[in-house]
Amino acid sequence: QEQLVESGGGSVQVGGSLRLSCAASASTLSSYCMGWFRQAPGKAREGLVTIFPGTEQRSTAGSVGGRVTISRDNAKNTLYLEMDMLKPEDTAVYYCAARPPPGCNRLAASEWNIWGQGTQVTVSS
Repeated sequence: QEQLVESGGGSVQVGGSLRLSCAASASTLSSYCMGWFRQAPGKAREGLVTIFPGTEQRSTAGSVGGRVTISRDNAKNTLYLEMDMLKPEDTAVYYCAARPPPGCNRLAASEWNIWGQGTQVTVSS
């Protein structure tokens, strides 16, 4: 069974940046749609950005616009999320997710079936 493990969360100052990592198996990273989601207290889980297997095609939520970048390092079996210009409303638990293709452009959390345990990011001034 596919397993995803996030790391890199913590406390960040307003205006700062973060880089989260998600360790995955080589087969998952190369064959599955991969994505980053987040869930703030009292809110639904929100899709941020996805990446298609075998290509550099991505799908990004309008709510985070150009502030996020998703990338993968196949040699390290790791998916990354970089986000800059952080705001207090970016405070959330951030999740890595995977799903078999097609549908890699889908940002609805309900359409993804493999999840990591999440990592907390807290943005404060």
